[in-house]
This record gives sequence, structure tokens and C-alpha cells, in this order.
Amino acid sequence: MTQACFHCGEPVPSDCTLTVRANGVDAPVCCRGCEAAATWIQGLGLSDYYRLRSEPAERAEPLADFSAWDRPAMARLHVRMHADDRAEVVVLVDGMRCAACGWLIERALGAESGVCEVGVNAPARRVRLVFDPRDTPLSHLLTALARLGYDPHPLDLAALDALRQRESRDALKRLVVAGLGTMQAMMYAVALYAGHFDGMDVATRDFFRWLGFLVTTPVVLYAARPFFAGALRELRARHVSMDTPVALAIALIYLASLIATLGRGGEIYFDSVSMFVLFLLGARYVEMRARHRAGDLVDALARLQPATAERLIDGDRVETVGVHELETGDRVRVSAGAGVPADGVLLDGPCQVDESLLTGESTPRRHVSGDTLMAGTLLQDGPVQVRVTQVGADTVLAGIVRMITRAASDKPALARAADAHARRFVTRTLALTVLTALAWSVFDPSRAFDAAIAVLVISCPCAFALAVPAALTRAVAVLARRGVLVVDGDALERLAGVDTVVFDKTGTLTVPRLDRARSEAVRGELEHALHIAAALEQSSTHPLARALRSAADEAVLPTVHDRHDTAGCGVEGVIDGVRYRLGRADWTGESRGDERLVLRDERGTLARFALRECPRTEAASTVSVLREAGLRVILLSGDRRARVARIAEALGIETWRAEATPTDKLDNLKQLRREGRVVAMVGDGINDAPVLAGADVAIALGSGAALAQASSGLLLAGDRLDRLLDARAVAREMLQATHRNLRWAIGYNLAAVPLAAFGLVPPWLAAIGMSASSLLVLLQSLRIGRHVSTQATTKSVAPTPREALA
Repeated sequence: MTQACFHCGEPVPSDCTLTVRANGVDAPVCCRGCEAAATWIQGLGLSDYYRLRSEPAERAEPLADFSAWDRPAMARLHVRMHADDRAEVVVLVDGMRCAACGWLIERALGAESGVCEVGVNAPARRVRLVFDPRDTPLSHLLTALARLGYDPHPLDLAALDALRQRESRDALKRLVVAGLGTMQAMMYAVALYAGHFDGMDVATRDFFRWLGFLVTTPVVLYAARPFFAGALRELRARHVSMDTPVALAIALIYLASLIATLGRGGEIYFDSVSMFVLFLLGARYVEMRARHRAGDLVDALARLQPATAERLIDGDRVETVGVHELETGDRVRVSAGAGVPADGVLLDGPCQVDESLLTGESTPRRHVSGDTLMAGTLLQDGPVQVRVTQVGADTVLAGIVRMITRAASDKPALARAADAHARRFVTRTLALTVLTALAWSVFDPSRAFDAAIAVLVISCPCAFALAVPAALTRAVAVLARRGVLVVDGDALERLAGVDTVVFDKTGTLTVPRLDRARSEAVRGELEHALHIAAALEQSSTHPLARALRSAADEAVLPTVHDRHDTAGCGVEGVIDGVRYRLGRADWTGESRGDERLVLRDERGTLARFALRECPRTEAASTVSVLREAGLRVILLSGDRRARVARIAEALGIETWRAEATPTDKLDNLKQLRREGRVVAMVGDGINDAPVLAGADVAIALGSGAALAQASSGLLLAGDRLDRLLDARAVAREMLQATHRNLRWAIGYNLAAVPLAAFGLVPPWLAAIGMSASSLLVLLQSLRIGRHVSTQATTKSVAPTPREALA
């Protein structure tokens, strides 16, 4: 008899003598690739993978060469470098079949040198890696993946579309098979029911029973296969979920009906089991479509990135190149109706740009020369020229896609709590099924099977398990379309219960502008000094830096060398061999101190720049709505007292503190939390990162510093403060919908299970009730965000799902 390969399950050639040591015995393998993969897995101490997996691995072919991933052009397109020199990449992995595959990948790659974080989204077949490229190149990690039997690919649209189409096609085929089988089984069941009253002879009855068996078998063995595979996976992992009772019910009903058909006695339930599978697949198909709609935003964002760009060389000569070939400083031409290929500075204009998918603004935005354009935005008129500043994985578009991908791969605490309760609920359901069968065996054995199956089916926790993830998925998708990116799923739950909102001032509530009337040139011309200052601040995201750049012509800024930032003081760098300092007067070395920014070189002061702060147009209304909703609004700023007092008075903020260092802000936040307050912090600067990390909910502006964004749970794209109101309203509605879902799931089971246990619900009706319960949960979740108003309401928030579960 041909032996099966221990690793991949394929037949072992008769002339192959390769083996691996597993569980104390020599197990056969089919090739050197499988031998290497199995040996490596065993050597890492991960042999439990072979026990946990639900299907054999892909055959381990000879390892491919992944050195191309280390090339700068490829890295720019797919690899994001963090401020601490760590790299982050998301890859699509072929061959990932089940949760055990994710378990193996997490532990195998996590054991590699230089790997800081591994996130696996098994359903989407994506792996997110955070690693130190100085210690381990990406090609080495991808080779390790391939050694396990998984084939990594770039996260491109063709691969994403192929996976989604394959999933949809497979689900639709199973649904069609179940639908046709159910219709035929119901036709034969009607004939049997009629024959029961009209005196059908035994031969005809048996004939219709066998026909029912024939049409039901494909439904059970093909259409219902995902339920059996899921149950087997759960049992191997030593935990139970909703697939276990579903698979058990299908198997028991089908086998009991087959035994009755073979024995020519007893009841058959081919129509019931077919209907059960059909309704379950229907509910899962709706869930899959809802999940795909939630993922449509990520795919739509990815589609915004053009594949090619028109690069200008030798003056105005145009060459078409791939976007991965663009370099910082290149000039590109963007035609009307085309997408911007990379982040860059507009060199001419004005022009209208559609930024709706990135910022949530439906109205095209007018840009003038010197403004920053984002990759993926659509030019309404043109052509225009753009100087490239960021390409590939460093663009704003890539950052948004990466944040949404990270939120989708991380399971929030709310969902983990629901999963844990669902597992306990399944255990109780199985115990109740056994008790029902034993009780009826004493009083009326003929009804024991029907009653037990009805309890097993009607109490299946599908609705319970879907209650939290369905609402979370919908809320994340709704907010993303409105320009609010959810980086941390737990942040939404906490945001719904926030009672205090703390704002930073500069760049958050206010926007600085250059005050030319109060600015002065000490040596030379003010415009020349302004260009030097803007060049020094060219790579900074601080609001003051943006104010200086917006006042200068960015198309003619000089090149800066040896640039260095000093937090809270200023920036320095070398331009044309001269070292300049821009920042606070005392830091630059000027004895005369005032509130203006000072630009100095080795010979002394060149200019002083006065900046005036203007409240954001939506700041006053946002603060007003929050206060009307009963929230406490606080302003914490490191700026001077007079400025903070003026802004606080203009916006109607009663509680404020000036000249606060990052440590002072963090201490204030800790004091508020000791008082029992649930605090949301809104900021954008580098000095806001510590206090953002210490808040219950951290909210950063989309244009803020990367470190502040990394510390945040929510990101407001487009720098619109009023989107905070959208986020709070959707978070409250999500929490209320989740509570309704859980309440419905628990109430439905409490009402329906006793009826089933007393034999009042036949199995077919139990299948309808269970499926209808799941569909109702999905439909309730899809209502989130449809009627949300940005006007906050003073109604109390529903109890949290954890409180309801408790």
C-alpha cells in the first residue's frame, strides 16, 4: 500500500526512502523539501502543528529566491520603515488553510532573529511582519515562510481579487447545491407526508426515502463540508465553538435518517437536514458579503495607487515608469482625471483634487503651488507637475491601508470576550442536549431523538458568536468611509463611554499662520530667510513647520544637509555650507527673547518670524456639541499662558492649563483617571505621544507626527475635528447594536430552548429559527451608521457587552 507523506499527505514514491523522526518513530516523506520543512518544524519545538492542523500542508517545493524583496525599489513599494529603524510589511500567503497554519507561522517566524511582531489574519491569508532589517533581511523571513510550505506574494490587487473571487465562488456553489438538494428533498418529503395519510405502500415509501437520501448526500458531504472541517479543527485544538454543534447536528440527523432508510422503519429527516444546511450557508453567505463590503474600502484605497507615472527628465521630456522606480526629488506630470502616483509638492496650479476616499471629503479640494498632494488622489483638472517627496510604502495612502489592515488582523478584547462566552455556551448546549435525550428516553423514547436534535439546532450560538464581530466590522467600515481610521478595535468600545475630552492646542484646535506684519528680516531679505526656514522644516509635520512652508514657494527651496531636530527647541541644518538654526530665541543663542521664531547662522540673527494662531473653523462647534452632550472639555498646552487663555475663551473651554510639559500633561491625565474619568486625548505633535499613550482613547490628527499616530487608537484623516463627533456617535451606536445583538441572542435561546426540550419544535423549524436569529443579528449590525448625526446626544449609553455577558 502506498504511504502518505507525513508533511503534505501526498503519496510517497516507491523508490523514496526519506523519513523524519516524529513522536519517536520514523515517518515517511515524499521529497527533500518536505523533509526539510518537517525537520525544521520539529527542531523549533512546534510539532503540535501536525496535531492541530485540519488539512495537510502544501507540498514543500524547492525554495524560491526572494532576494528581489531586499532591493531598494521593491522595498520602497512594500516595506514601511518606522522611526526606530524597524520595518513593517504585509504579504499575501498561499497555502494557509486553517488556524493551525496561523499558529505555526506566528511561532516559527517569531523565533527568527530580528522579528519584533508577527500578525496573522488566516481568513484573509495575510501576514504582517515587523522586523529589524539590520539584523534579518526580509528575504530570509520569506524563505523561512517558504520552508514551512507557504508561498508569500506581494499584497497586490490581482492576488486579493483572486482570493475573494475564489471564496465567493466556492460559497455560491455550496449554496446552490444546498438549495437544489433542499427543494428536491422537500418534494419527496411532501410525497411521504401525503402517503402517510393516504396509505402509501411500503415499496413506494422506501423508493421516496432512497430518493431523499440521494439528493441529501451531496448537501451533507459537499455543501456542509466547511462545518465538519471547522468542527474537526476545533476538536484538534481542544476547544469548541459554533461549528461543533452544527456539525454534530448534521451528522446525527443524516445518519439517523440513513439508518431508518436501511432498516425500513422510524422517521427520516432528509428534508430537515438539507434545510438546516441551506439556512446556515445562507447566513454565512450574507456574513461573507458583509465582510467583503467592509474590506471593499481597503481594496478601493489600494486601487487608487497608479501602476505607472510620467516622469519628467531633461527639462520637459516625459518617460513612463513604474511607480516603484520613482525617487524622492523626481518631477512627475499628472494629467486631468489621473491619479497622483506618489506624495509630493505641487509645482504649478491651481488645481482641483478629489481626496474623498482618503479624507472623507466629497467636495474636490483646491490646491495651489506649494501644497502637498497625496498619492492616490484624483486630479480634476490639469495637467500639473509634482515634485515627489514620498513613494511606495511611505505614502499617506500606504499608511492608511496599513492601519486598516492592522485593525482587521487584531481581535479586540470585546470580540475575545464574546468568543470565550460562546465556547462556554456551546459546552452548556451540548450538555443540555444530552440531558434532553436522557429525560425523553425515560418518559417517551420515541421522541428523544427529535427533541435532542431540536435543542442542538435551535440553541446553536451562531447569533451569539456573530453579535460582536458583525457590529465591529460594520462600525470600522462606516468610520473609514467618513475619514476616521480605527487603528485599535478596543478604542471604539472605550470611546462610547468617554466622559472627558482633553485637547492639545497648537495644530489640534488651532492652525498657525505666518504673520508677515510682525515678522522682520535683520540681515538680507525676509523672503530669502523664509525660504531657508521652510527648507529646514521641509520634512517636519509640526503645525509651525507647515505654516512656514505654506508661506514660502516650496518649488525653489534649497537642499538641506546634516539636518537635526531638538524636541521642544527647534531644528538646525547646513545649506550651501552654512549652518543655520531655527527655533526658540534662547536655543538659537539670541539674548533678546520673545515669542517669535528666530533664524540664525554663524554670524548672528537673520530673521524673526511671528506666527499667529487661528482656531480651526470647526473647533468651536465641536467643543460646543461635546459640552452639550455632558462631556467635560479640557485644554492642555505647552504654549504661553496668554495665548492659551485667548484660545480657550474663543472656544468656550472653561478648564485649561498653559506651559505644560509632556510630563505635566501625563500627570494631569493620570489624575483625571484616578478621579474615575474615562479620558479621550486629541493631539497631533511629537510631544503628544506620551500623553496619547496614557489616555483611555488616543485620537490623532491625520497630518500629525508619525509617533503620535503610532500611539493613537483613532486617526482623523483630513484634520477635521468634527469627525470626532462622527466617531463618538458611531461608537455609541455600535455599542448599543452589540448590546441588542447579545440581548436578542440570549433572549432567543432562553425562549426557544425550553420549547425544543419539551418537544414542541420539530428539527426543521429549529433550523429556520436558528438561521433567522443569525440573519437578524447581521441585519441589525448593517444599520450602524445609516442614521448617525454628528450632533451628540445626551442619552445614556447602553451597558457594555462585557457587562451584558457577565
